[in-house]
Amino acid sequence: MLGGLAVLLAACGGSGKAADSTDAGAGAAADPSAITDAPADTTAGSADGSAAPGTGWTVLVYSIADTNLEPYLLTDLGEMAAVGTEGGLQLAALVDRSSDYSSDPLLNLPDWHGGKLIDIRQGSMVDEQDLGDVDTGDPELLSAFITRGIQEHPAAHYALIISDHGASWPGLGGDESSNSDSLSVAELKQGIGSGLAAAGVDKLDLLGFDACLMASYEVATEIAPLADRLVASQELEPGHGWDYTALKVLADNPDTTADEFGSALIRGFSDQADAEGTKPEITLAMIDLTKMGAVDDALSAFTGQLTESATQVAPVVGKTRADTLGFGKSPDPTEDTQMTDLGLLASHIGVDALYVSDAADTLVKAINDAVVDSVAGSGTQGATGLSIYFPPKAELLDAAYAGVTEHGGWSTFLASYYGAGDAITADAKPQFQSDGDLADTSFAADGLHISGTFDPADEANLSDATMSYGTIEADGSITFFGEEPGTISSDGSGVASGVFDLTTLTISDGTETAQAYLTLSVDDSAGTTSIDVPMAYYSPDDIGGETYQDVLLTLTLDTATGDIVNETYYSYDDKLGTYGELTADPKGIIVPEVLKVGADGSTEWVPTSDVGLYADLPSLQYDVTPLASGTPLYIDLTVTDFGGNSATVSANVTVP
Repeated sequence: MLGGLAVLLAACGGSGKAADSTDAGAGAAADPSAITDAPADTTAGSADGSAAPGTGWTVLVYSIADTNLEPYLLTDLGEMAAVGTEGGLQLAALVDRSSDYSSDPLLNLPDWHGGKLIDIRQGSMVDEQDLGDVDTGDPELLSAFITRGIQEHPAAHYALIISDHGASWPGLGGDESSNSDSLSVAELKQGIGSGLAAAGVDKLDLLGFDACLMASYEVATEIAPLADRLVASQELEPGHGWDYTALKVLADNPDTTADEFGSALIRGFSDQADAEGTKPEITLAMIDLTKMGAVDDALSAFTGQLTESATQVAPVVGKTRADTLGFGKSPDPTEDTQMTDLGLLASHIGVDALYVSDAADTLVKAINDAVVDSVAGSGTQGATGLSIYFPPKAELLDAAYAGVTEHGGWSTFLASYYGAGDAITADAKPQFQSDGDLADTSFAADGLHISGTFDPADEANLSDATMSYGTIEADGSITFFGEEPGTISSDGSGVASGVFDLTTLTISDGTETAQAYLTLSVDDSAGTTSIDVPMAYYSPDDIGGETYQDVLLTLTLDTATGDIVNETYYSYDDKLGTYGELTADPKGIIVPEVLKVGADGSTEWVPTSDVGLYADLPSLQYDVTPLASGTPLYIDLTVTDFGGNSATVSANVTVP
């Protein structure tokens, strides 16, 4: 509940430039073979063209800047040039730029559109080859870049860093001039693997994904043969991404190990996030991919036991899943990435289901052994370094997940879990015992209390309780402006309850003020409160919604003081199914959205303002204000079991 947060909140955050659109008039993508066909200095290589043994490090950078992240990725490349090719380090990049988001030069290189091969020097960029329009979602382009990069820059150690939007098991990228073509995990494996093979290199020392959500089990187990170490984030990444001045550790010491390099990247990211005010929600982990076989085996044993006892263990799994740290969350379940921390999930299941505790402990140990180093913020406290896809019910399962390579038996377990939910009989589904599904309500100093009594026999199957509240419209519809967790008794009393503090979130640009919808959760152990706010963004030249983007505002607050400690606006990519930090023109319009439920039960997200707010994001102000006395209020309390079955009690009240 909001409680003491009903105070004026300070605004912070970042801004960007321009809106999401597709490059107009883009021609056909260049043939990836143009990279390998280009004149290349292979004198340092062996007779077959593979790299000769060298010293130090070569870092290859695949920068997919043909997206709305272009301004951020240009900044990253500037950070790399602050170090540049020197000492024990060689830096080479493929940079694909957009025509829409930035016209800034890249140091000494004037603005361009399309792909370039670049050698990154200290304070400058050397244009090795203009590739024209390229499709960075083509694994053959990635392969050709890796091969040429290694042939022209032989070294003792090789790293590859890929930067852009990430989505975990669906992959990463989204080249906007190539119909938002992205690289699936299978294509990543194909492109990296074939590129290394053609260069005569067995595997990378380090593979980095400077992108959202890529530190997942599905990704790590699939690409494990390609590199010794993986550096990636479980959570959404803020637009500033990694701090590439951390590359200096390689320039200073050619004998730097992969672990030392990965830890430098993690420290640099953490320090930069601290300076940018984004640290509370970050994660970044370094995973020893040589130990993923042990994780595979442990997960297989764990899921095997869960699958065999699905009916018995499903209630514990459902409740644990609801309480476990998730990533890329959204108030709209169709836009939630449904990624859950695997280590936390296993450890908590093992505590409550003793017959799988040994297998759970083995899995947790295997994950801990594989995760060499990591960082997490106060809002992501406890993140173990690997997440896994776990929609709470079958209706939210993406059918494309069936194409993910099966290693640990997870898909088989999900099928058994959903099957156990489908097998819940009608008399075992949750049901409140009050007449007419009316909730018990009362007003107190801390707000409106709501409760309902259900059959105590249903308690074991229940996963969570949710309280939602809104105003009643003249046509009988309800405009919901918030939801937050309720509580379920664990003493056999069969009581669910919640407290609403009778406040609402508003956002103002200094001229207009709009009501906002919030999804609120509190982490008592971390002392933080997380608020997610659904919004829409329109660019300044938008006439008919052509550049409309779904946006998620994420706020992290210090629960004790109510101060905002992190604020980030993320735009949703419906093609990739993930988020990236919003680049917004201050002259654009951003509009909060609320959930409207019609008298006929229909639902839609609707704007709360006819004029919207100017998208000068750092200037927006947030205020939690009390509802006016006399406001007609609708409130409900819903309990849900592990099968997705739910029961609701509600009440219509008037704010005193």
